[in-house]
Amino acid sequence: MDRRLAAVLAADIAGYSRLMGIDEEGTLAKLKSVRRALLDPALAAHRGRVVKTTGDGILVEFASAVDAVRSAVEVQRRMADQNAAVPTEQRLEFRIGIHVGDIIFDDNDIFGDGVNIAARLEGIAEPGGVCISDDVQRHIRGKVDATFEDMGPQILKNIAEPVRTWRVRVGGASAAAAVAKHAFTAPASPPALAEKASIAVLPFQNMSGDPEQEYFADGVVEDIITALSRFRSLFVIARNSSFTYKGKSVDIKQVGHELGVRYVLEGSVRKSSGRVRITAQLIEAGSGTHLWADRFDGELRDVFDLQDQVTANVVSIIAPKIQQSEIERTRTKPTDRLDSYDLFLRGIAAYADRSRWGDAELGEWFNKACALDPNYAAAQVMLAYSSLLKQTTRGTPLGAQELAKALQIAGLACALASDDPFVLARAAHMFAYLGHDYDRAETMIEEAISLNSNDAAAWGYRGWISLMCVEPARAIESFEHRLRLSPIDPGRASMWNGISFAHFMLGQYEQGRAAAAKALVIGEDAHTLSALIMNEVGLGRLDEARVIAGRLLKLRPDFRASYARQNFPTRAVEWGDRMVAVLCEAGIPA
Repeated sequence: MDRRLAAVLAADIAGYSRLMGIDEEGTLAKLKSVRRALLDPALAAHRGRVVKTTGDGILVEFASAVDAVRSAVEVQRRMADQNAAVPTEQRLEFRIGIHVGDIIFDDNDIFGDGVNIAARLEGIAEPGGVCISDDVQRHIRGKVDATFEDMGPQILKNIAEPVRTWRVRVGGASAAAAVAKHAFTAPASPPALAEKASIAVLPFQNMSGDPEQEYFADGVVEDIITALSRFRSLFVIARNSSFTYKGKSVDIKQVGHELGVRYVLEGSVRKSSGRVRITAQLIEAGSGTHLWADRFDGELRDVFDLQDQVTANVVSIIAPKIQQSEIERTRTKPTDRLDSYDLFLRGIAAYADRSRWGDAELGEWFNKACALDPNYAAAQVMLAYSSLLKQTTRGTPLGAQELAKALQIAGLACALASDDPFVLARAAHMFAYLGHDYDRAETMIEEAISLNSNDAAAWGYRGWISLMCVEPARAIESFEHRLRLSPIDPGRASMWNGISFAHFMLGQYEQGRAAAAKALVIGEDAHTLSALIMNEVGLGRLDEARVIAGRLLKLRPDFRASYARQNFPTRAVEWGDRMVAVLCEAGIPA
């Protein structure tokens, strides 16, 4: 047997059995025509070797990952064009998965994990879409004309370790998700430009020569985003979306198109021997024109002043009518203790990594920052908020002592900074979720948004608070606004979850099912599967709901229907009872 490294492409037709059931002869004829006129020529043009075909499936070997992905992109673009005039329910749409790995070549067939992973990636790909492994993405960076979205680690059937996966966005391809053997379609068009001046701040390059200083460069950018977002004349893209471009070679025009902004700010940070240098350049995304560039040098103790200078210069270019008094309002230092600020930034870096939400490390950074500066309100509220994240991550309630302490710290943070939207928004979520003080939470979240209407996170918290207050229409409005401010946010699955729950409350089960499907494209967890189960039961699809319940229990064998009351506390107790009853009906243990 011959072993070799190869790129493996696996493809099939989404919903093929359904199409055959509707029109067996017509579907088969169309499939043969597509293979002859489109698929086979595209694969051959990129030097792909067809290993075998099975019904609607095909397995192809490439010597180059670049060739494999380019051929997949060409196929999907041409199929999208061909399907443009075809009714959705009659379309032939390929799902494609690609992996690079060691394969065994035997008797003209190929075997091994390289083949198995490609086949599993095909299974989670969208109809009309392409899923690739992280190994493939590393090989093709900057070499393929397409956009890549990080889906994070995915648990693939019969594959021992989670596989980090990327979604390839190709122009014209439909975005859909196969959920419980049913396909859902969703528009993949980029957001429209905001009416007011809009800007995205990309991650600044760390020029310190020390990878450990990444958190500092990221913190500088986050502070600039926060300062810019306080100007109501600006529309500012949230950090979570702009940071999806971190470490990537980007086309500014493409960034502007994907995020729906007119301006992009990029730059670098160098921190060395007690000094800081920040360079920044402002670019008009549509034309690629450089509007302004400058360099700011100073002592480390002056880092906040340097950030203010960058902010003021940017604003003076794109919003010259903003009053100087508003510029001055952004010059509020979070703390006089730079060592405390440094620890806070390390905590924020941990917070940005959702895989670390259950770790003690998340709270420890904020705990140390507060120990150095007890009056640092942002650090205090994040210390309290880390307790909330522990509960949501592990799915079990906090102990009475830890709960009381978390709420006490949140109250302290609000007393220290009653006009800080960052503090108010997070504390509001805590008071609703952990304290069940819904009136206080509603008042605080509205105050936070009035202080900073560009805070994407605050709009997300407003959505969850609205759900807990049983105001589903308001929740949908809030989640959709969050998605507009942060359209490619890695945490957007949570927003689709919230929208799914809201539609369930409204009795709009089909819309709720579709929203849960969008969340499942990004990642599968107990929250998303629960939302899907509830809407399936609402539609009377009990068999499908039980299948999904089986998936949930396989993922979380300890999951119980009663967890819905603590993980989704509502002002109206009957809603908690109803959610528990629906989950039990689908087969989740009480």
